[in-house]
Amino acid sequence: MVTQRFGAVAVVGAGAVGSFFGTMLARAGHQVTLIGRPAHVQAIERDGLRLEMAGRTETIRVAASSDMAAVRGADLVLFCVKSTDTETVARQMAAHLDPDALVLSLQNGVENAPSIARQVSQVVVPAVVYVAVAMPAPGCVAHHGRGDLVIGTLHATGPDKPASRGEDEAAARQRLQPLADFFASAGVPVRVSDDVTAELWSKLMVNCAYNAISGLAQASYGQLVALPAIRELQQTVVHEVVALAAAEGIDLPLAPALEVMERIAVAMPAQFSSTAQDMARHKPSEIDHLNGFVARRGRELGVPTPVNETLHALVKLVEAGYVSD
Repeated sequence: MVTQRFGAVAVVGAGAVGSFFGTMLARAGHQVTLIGRPAHVQAIERDGLRLEMAGRTETIRVAASSDMAAVRGADLVLFCVKSTDTETVARQMAAHLDPDALVLSLQNGVENAPSIARQVSQVVVPAVVYVAVAMPAPGCVAHHGRGDLVIGTLHATGPDKPASRGEDEAAARQRLQPLADFFASAGVPVRVSDDVTAELWSKLMVNCAYNAISGLAQASYGQLVALPAIRELQQTVVHEVVALAAAEGIDLPLAPALEVMERIAVAMPAQFSSTAQDMARHKPSEIDHLNGFVARRGRELGVPTPVNETLHALVKLVEAGYVSD
């Protein structure tokens, strides 16, 4: 049975996204351990995890720990740390992983799964995450929209990515549909993609179009698209990401990309980007792995990305002021 294949689940980096998906699995009766920051863990141990969803508040009892060793024994690991911490945390996790564990990267950006694969010998599966969630307080997750995943196998498609291991890829393919079924048992829709790299780039495009602007303005997605000048700015960002994707050999057609960008605001009008949430708390964001990644790769490949460069620079300027806070 699927539940036997993934008998134990560990969530590494249990912030808003990791806690949401981990709690959905725990809510369905699966064995889950959330590994996160001490304040979050202490609140969960004391009161359970409070899930605000669909106009209701529900408390779910779920195991929690701030010790990376708690990943031991997990058949499935949801890797949800910030992109800035990927290599460091993956290296720490490697010593505790079971040999047959499956690692699922639920992160923003396009570089994380290959970065994890360089640190661990286990199969790493990239996932594209579409969910609007926030963590208003330790021990609490608020769901605002969607909650689905796209998964696929990790391929070596660029100079900075690890060589693809045939046995690992075959093993990953065998587990993808059971993994999708496992999440479906918890009410989490999962689609298996033949080209998850293109899907990751599509999500990167969306993040680049929304995250920095939402953060700088502290505005919701619905507020952004209500202004024609901002929609035009977002469209320019999409054009730049599509041009960069073409230079990388990634199939990301312009017209569908623009449509995807527009649909996000319709699906999640009240959502503030993760960058906006980080900036509101004066925490470092993942901007280096979003607009910053596009700007860096654009310079390396000779693809102009002036709007992405500007948005990256403005967010970094704001973040530079946090040091004295």
